[in-house]
Amino acid sequence: MSRYAILSDIHGNLFALEEVINDFKDIDYIILLGDLIDYGMQSNEVVEFICDNLTEKIICNLWGNHEKAILTEDYDHFSSKRGVESAKYIGSQLSDFTKSYLDNECTHEGFYEMNLDGKKALAIHGSLNDAYWKSIFPDNLNGEYVEYDIVMSGHSHYPHAFQKFYEVDNPEMRNKKSVLFINPGSVGQPRNHNPNAQYAVLDSESMSVELRSVEYPKDKAMSLYDGNVDDFYRKRLNRGI
Repeated sequence: MSRYAILSDIHGNLFALEEVINDFKDIDYIILLGDLIDYGMQSNEVVEFICDNLTEKIICNLWGNHEKAILTEDYDHFSSKRGVESAKYIGSQLSDFTKSYLDNECTHEGFYEMNLDGKKALAIHGSLNDAYWKSIFPDNLNGEYVEYDIVMSGHSHYPHAFQKFYEVDNPEMRNKKSVLFINPGSVGQPRNHNPNAQYAVLDSESMSVELRSVEYPKDKAMSLYDGNVDDFYRKRLNRGI
C-alpha cells in the first residue's frame, strides 16, 4: 500500500510549492490535478522545479483550466476581465520549455482514471459535468461518481475530504457504495481564508486523508508582482481569499 501526495492549483507560486515538498513525509507517489501556471509570477520556475525534482514520483499530471485556456488561446470561460488579462500576460511569458512540458507531459483531457492499490480512482481538475470549469462541492457534486472508489479534484481552491454513499444493488454491503472525495485545496492561491500552502495526503491502506497546511514566505511571492497582473492576485496571497 502507498501514500499519495495530492497537489492542485499551484498557480505559479514556487515558494509555496517548495515548502509543500519540504513538508512531505514518506510519500510514494504524487498526483497533480492541474493549474500549475498563471496568477503567480513563477510559472516557468514551477514547471522547471517539477521537471527537475518530482518527475520520478508523478503518476498523474493534468491540464487545468488555465493550461487549457492559455495553450489553446481560448479565454471565453473566465469570469472576470482581470482573469483574462492575467492569462494572456502569463501566456506571453511562458518559455518554450514550459509550453513543451505542459503540452507533452500533461493529460489534456483534464481527467485521468487509475488504479490505486486495487481501488478505482478518478483524478479530475473540475468535475464530470465540466472537467475544467465546474468544481465538486460537498453539496453539489456536479456529476455521477458511483463507479469510483476515490475521486480527487481541484479547481475550487477549497479543500475537502468526505464520503458519499450511493444506493446500489449489493446486499452484502447493505446496498451502499462508498466513494471518497478529496480536494487538496490550492498550493499557491488558497481561497478558504487560510493563506498557507495546502495539499492532501492519501494513505491507500487505511483510506485516511490528511489535509495539510504549510507556511511559506508569502512576502517573497508578493514582492515579485510588477503591475502586469491585477494587484488582486498579489493581495489575495496574504488573505487566502
